[in-house]
Amino acid sequence: MRNLMKKILTSTLVMVVVAACIAVWWLFFRVTPLPEGLVQANGRIEGDHYTVAGKVAGKITELKAREGDEVKKGQVLAKLDDAQINAKVLQAQKGLDVTEALCRAAEVSEKQSRHDQARLQSLQHKNSASKQEAEQATSVWKVAKEKLAAAKAQCGVSTATLQEVLSLKDDLTIHAPAKGIITTRIVDEGEIVAAGSPLFDIVDLDRLYLKVYVPEKQIGKVRLGLPARIYTDAFPDKPFFATVRYIASRAEFTPKEVQTPDERVKLVYAVKLYLTENPGHKLTPGLPADAVIRWKEGIEWEKPHW
Repeated sequence: MRNLMKKILTSTLVMVVVAACIAVWWLFFRVTPLPEGLVQANGRIEGDHYTVAGKVAGKITELKAREGDEVKKGQVLAKLDDAQINAKVLQAQKGLDVTEALCRAAEVSEKQSRHDQARLQSLQHKNSASKQEAEQATSVWKVAKEKLAAAKAQCGVSTATLQEVLSLKDDLTIHAPAKGIITTRIVDEGEIVAAGSPLFDIVDLDRLYLKVYVPEKQIGKVRLGLPARIYTDAFPDKPFFATVRYIASRAEFTPKEVQTPDERVKLVYAVKLYLTENPGHKLTPGLPADAVIRWKEGIEWEKPHW
């Protein structure tokens, strides 16, 4: 009898403890769905990428940026060896100097012959110079004009040649095409790179977006222009505002790197939520984040419930 009572008390105690645990879980730990009008999803922060490549082949002599560096548009990232091009620049500059000197001399000659031609024509009208002398002066002036035109043409060619080699010299300095952060540096000093080969990868920190995956059964609620809020573990109490700017037209299987609460959901749609701003550049590419998309106006915002 005593053993029976002990078993009953033990069973009762176990049931009370289990009930208490269930009550605690229900009050504090149960996962409740978001209210109608909100859709939650998760993914990773990404950004618009800019691949930096050189126009010409050459040897990297200076490397002025590395992974993690924030750069401005136009900032110098690297320089290629310019010894050969400097010699061509010097040669082109000397050629231009010569042709400019010839052009100046031709201008002086043309000016003088034009003056002589006008003077002799005036004298001829006054019968102070012969017709032969006036015609000869006119012929000299025509030849001088032809020489001046040829000199100017040659000067133009020399100028274009110098501009071309200077442009090639400029191509040996690699500039950032946009502001952002360098996520990948592919080269080191001393390496020889081919024309067009990628050297750096830059992501614009002011054009970041969260790429999330929305289950097939909820994608019909999502449309372009909807507001969203992004939450990260690094800043759990600070939501970042975003807008739906892209919705995939085709479904795909759930990516392995994205955790979903419902393992039965296999088909999802990629959605890009572009951040309205990234103050202090706190968010960076690769950071995991959760998001809540509001598809019905007037619904109070809530954090994701995972």
